Amino acid sequence: MVKVGLLVRLEAKPGKEKDVDAFLRGGLAVVEGEPATLTWFAIRLGPTTFGIFDAFPDEAGRSAHLSGGVAKALAAKADELFARPPVIEKVDVLAVKFPKSS
Repeated sequence: MVKVGLLVRLEAKPGKEKDVDAFLRGGLAVVEGEPATLTWFAIRLGPTTFGIFDAFPDEAGRSAHLSGGVAKALAAKADELFARPPVIEKVDVLAVKFPKSS
């Protein structure tokens, strides 16, 4: 069951939009190896604004993700790719709809 999540806003530096896009697409391979990351979305909100939404069964899963590969890569690339530090918000998930299994 999904109980908690993260909402991350990222603002690309001018001219770095394609690099941010590629960085986020590459993050999928990393989170696929995280069993407690139940859902992970890399999104584009506007021409230079990107985001990540991911969800976890509990605080332990969220904490593990925050110390995992994507978080480390985000920190390492922040100065190069982003106009300002990522805004990371911890959220509570109130309701979820997943596709039904067949």
